[in-house]
Amino acid sequence: MPQPRGIRKRLDKESLKVLPRLLKYLFKYYRWPMILVFFLLTLVALSTIAGSIFLPMIIDTITTSDPLTKEITINAWDDVKGQLLYIGIAMGSFYLVGIISSLIYTQIMAVVGQGFLDHLRKDLFDKMESLPISYFDRTPHGDIMSRYTNDVDAIRQFVTQTLLQAYQSLLTILFVTCMMLYYSVWLALIAAVGIFGALFIIKHVGGNSAKYFMKQQVSTGKVEGYIEEMMNGQKVIKVFNHEEEAKNQFNAINEDLNNDAYKANFYGNILMPILNNFGNLLYILIAIVGIIFYVFDVWNLCIGRLFDDTYNIVAIGAVVAFLGMTKQFIQTVANVSQQMSMIAMAMAGANRIFNLMDQDKEVDNGYVTLVNCNISEDGTITESNERTGHWAWKHPHQDGTLTYTELKGDILLDHVDFGYYPDKLVLHDIDIYAHPGQQIALVGATGAGKTTITNLINRFYDIQDGKVRYDGININKIKKNDLRRSLGIVLQETSLFTATVMENIRYGRLDATDEEVIEAAKIANAYDFITRLPDGFNTMLTHNGSNLSQGQRQLIAIARAACADAPVMILDEATSSIDTRTEALVQSGMDKLMHGRTTFVIAHRLSTVRNSDCIMVLDQGRIIERGTHDDLLAKKGTYYQLYTGAFELE
Repeated sequence: MPQPRGIRKRLDKESLKVLPRLLKYLFKYYRWPMILVFFLLTLVALSTIAGSIFLPMIIDTITTSDPLTKEITINAWDDVKGQLLYIGIAMGSFYLVGIISSLIYTQIMAVVGQGFLDHLRKDLFDKMESLPISYFDRTPHGDIMSRYTNDVDAIRQFVTQTLLQAYQSLLTILFVTCMMLYYSVWLALIAAVGIFGALFIIKHVGGNSAKYFMKQQVSTGKVEGYIEEMMNGQKVIKVFNHEEEAKNQFNAINEDLNNDAYKANFYGNILMPILNNFGNLLYILIAIVGIIFYVFDVWNLCIGRLFDDTYNIVAIGAVVAFLGMTKQFIQTVANVSQQMSMIAMAMAGANRIFNLMDQDKEVDNGYVTLVNCNISEDGTITESNERTGHWAWKHPHQDGTLTYTELKGDILLDHVDFGYYPDKLVLHDIDIYAHPGQQIALVGATGAGKTTITNLINRFYDIQDGKVRYDGININKIKKNDLRRSLGIVLQETSLFTATVMENIRYGRLDATDEEVIEAAKIANAYDFITRLPDGFNTMLTHNGSNLSQGQRQLIAIARAACADAPVMILDEATSSIDTRTEALVQSGMDKLMHGRTTFVIAHRLSTVRNSDCIMVLDQGRIIERGTHDDLLAKKGTYYQLYTGAFELE
């Protein structure tokens, strides 16, 4: 669907705004190298007009023109060879400086270009790691990946090629314009009319090319986002025989990309032939007019008259020089127009990258930190720089004093309201009291709000109303990194990284020894199957552990939580992918893992929560029942129905 004209104008305007920011970003890291590069490019641009400077001198030196008869005679070699030698040396020096300058700046840009992209990717990744979970909830992952690939590559081409070529081309146009005015204002005006015609062509043909190149970048991001989604859901696609529909949807998205790419390249490819032929016509016109001026001694207006009286009329050398300059001018303008498409692609890519970089970081106003500590017999807490197995909250106060509160795992949610959108609450007046060492189970239908509650304890999201306290401290006061360091979590969807089994388990605590990792695997009852892998704990996992079963991946995730050895554990359907036999083996390990820790368990398999200290039943974001397993069964309410399966048919 074509965009309204006003939207296209705003898009172009916004894209152009990003150019100064991109250049500022480049100069931030490579100011002096880029200044040197632009200086060398200036020398290269000067060398390109050496022919226009020296060709009239050579012609005027070799020939003599009779002003009355217009007869041209060739001067004797002995009379001109000395002067030609000086002109040749000067001309060669110009070209030599240009060659050396070109060699130097290309070597500099080989370093600057790759170094700049290295900084850009690092800054982009650093920013991505600082974003809140909500950003990734609403942004397709493939679209984010496209910024690292297509958009960064478009910027690479801009920095290493297009920017330099555009600068050199603009300088060449400036220098050629000055030379034209030096030789003849009249011929320059004719050339100017031709240039305006070329600009008219560029505006209508090149403008469409730039517009569709920008749309191509956006369409590419959509295609990659869809492919990433389909790759992750390949099993579901095949199970439900959705292949044809997936192909049809992909074809529709790909067709949009194809149309944008076709139109971008169509307008881009026809631009150069049109401008070249237009330049040929202008070349012929300049030649005809120049000869007429020469033959009829038309009075010449030019800057050269200020220095030499021979420029009072249009000389044959000036006409010859003008023909070369006209060709060069049109060719340079055509190059600039062709670069505009590349600039548009780069600006579209930079706009998408800076859009990510401009996203608000995850807000963290906390000032309470988690520290290792020693606890004396009288309860006095002292901070330690070494791992002691005891933790405390370090709480600075406005009067400059410090207090230490032992980390026990006391969690309180007091009249909490929350919604992913402010006007649509999903949790209503939630009260939960989890004392140290207690196991709290959250059960209920899908979408009741169980996982959302644990997300609030992690501060993945902030509440709209109420309080969440951790050991009596409002969690808004606790630094998020320290808060999350005190929590171990096992999610329903496991995330394993491209690394060995041991490294994946150690992800829970990077300073864990090999022995501690092995012990964590034993706690989760993952040790036996790990030792049967080809390389045991050194087996490499790839593609989210695709070489393991779902249950094995879950066991490694549980082992990771055990390795973290956090005082509070969150188990979100932690045994959902484990068969009944494996569950029996794991349960003892889970009991050991949860012993002495405050634990929140989310489970649909209610047999895993029977021993919980308190079971809370949620429905549509509200706690409707709470109590022990036996108490809730005795009430014969919602929990009883869930546990026994005694739902009434409507």
